[in-house]
Amino acid sequence: MKIIIAGAGDVGFHLAKLLSYESQDTYIIDFDGEKLNYINNHLDVITKKGDATSIKLLKEIGINSADLLIAVTESQNTNFTISVIGKSLGVKKTIARIDNPEFLNECEVNFKEFGLDFMISPQELAANEIKMLLKQSSFNDTVEFESGLFNVMGTSLSYKSPLVDLTVKEAKQKFNNIDFITIAIKRDNVAQTIIPRGDTKYQLNDQVYFSVPSYNMKDLYPIIGKKKFDIKNVIILGGSSIGQKTARNLCQDSFNIKLIEESREKAENLAEELENVLVIHGDGRDLELLEEENIRETDAFIAVTGNSETNIMSCLVAKSKGVKKTIALVENMDYIEISQTIGIESLINKKLIAASNIFRHIRKGEILASANLHNIDAEIFEFEVQPNAKVTEKPIKDLNFPRDAVFGGLIRNGKPYMSFGEMQIQSGDKVIVFCLPEAINTVESLFR
Repeated sequence: MKIIIAGAGDVGFHLAKLLSYESQDTYIIDFDGEKLNYINNHLDVITKKGDATSIKLLKEIGINSADLLIAVTESQNTNFTISVIGKSLGVKKTIARIDNPEFLNECEVNFKEFGLDFMISPQELAANEIKMLLKQSSFNDTVEFESGLFNVMGTSLSYKSPLVDLTVKEAKQKFNNIDFITIAIKRDNVAQTIIPRGDTKYQLNDQVYFSVPSYNMKDLYPIIGKKKFDIKNVIILGGSSIGQKTARNLCQDSFNIKLIEESREKAENLAEELENVLVIHGDGRDLELLEEENIRETDAFIAVTGNSETNIMSCLVAKSKGVKKTIALVENMDYIEISQTIGIESLINKKLIAASNIFRHIRKGEILASANLHNIDAEIFEFEVQPNAKVTEKPIKDLNFPRDAVFGGLIRNGKPYMSFGEMQIQSGDKVIVFCLPEAINTVESLFR
């Protein structure tokens, strides 16, 4: 598969990184020679310095034989232009990063007629991610499959968790009335993600990811040593497009929202646009202001200003005042690794979310969905099992499944089932698999 990426920023780099595991024929175009040199030194892709709107340049790298053109520069207009030109020159499919989320909703303009097959808005995706994180209050990462029939939930184990110092096998024996599968463990000061086996021992402060069917969601809380709490009162710091979209999303679910914005003009505009939101003009770092707005009675604090450090520090202040759930938007993806160690439940990066969302368009046809977990270079796939696929030939325990991957469950005829060793996968099943990069090709081959 030949893929051309226009834009070597964070989204482009992360996409190129994901593709480098795939042995795809990948090109990346940008004006910034320094960014391209960094990519050349770290990834196995082809870089080209120049203007991605240049017809001559696109022809030079063979746009007419490309399967996919991904335009993820910082400029929405540039991404539109690149996609239109690329489609006219023969690329099979285009994806453009946009800033205006209304283009994704009901729109009278048919953008496909102009050459834009798919559009993604990092702001819209980040707002949706925040809403999902608030729904699962005690978890810091969550992914839904088949409208929540199966869920992948991530949390850090505290000393209150009865799992600490148990092996995976011992935990299953102790909690044999609850269906769950531990699919991954990220350990402090250990770079490699652990795919747990029966003798793997849970440790204090492990970031653990569980796959759990909908009927056992509530039963997972005692296992992790936490209580489910309802979130009703929310303070949002920052009237950015993400803050505005998040406020609007949460109001639809009857949350009580306060939004703090430092710019008086922007605050006044937001107050007019967001009828059910209390918009406050002020500095969210001001402790006196936060006390006036009853920070101690707030269930969740979401910081989405344009400054990562402000967002992190504000969340830490909110946490010190007793706020149960804190979410900070950060630009630097390196910050994602320290979220749990500094006491913030969730750090999110809109560019990482966007890259993961785009990546699912690159997967092969039998993959219904894919997602990335924060701070882990791995993917969760939902496969639809094809007739005569290799994975249907034997029970799971006899499949010689790669050690760098694990089954997370399956959905058959609209019902969730656990994917333990004796289970035989059937044609038409929807199967959830967690997979490290080096095992992706092997896993995909089993589903053909």
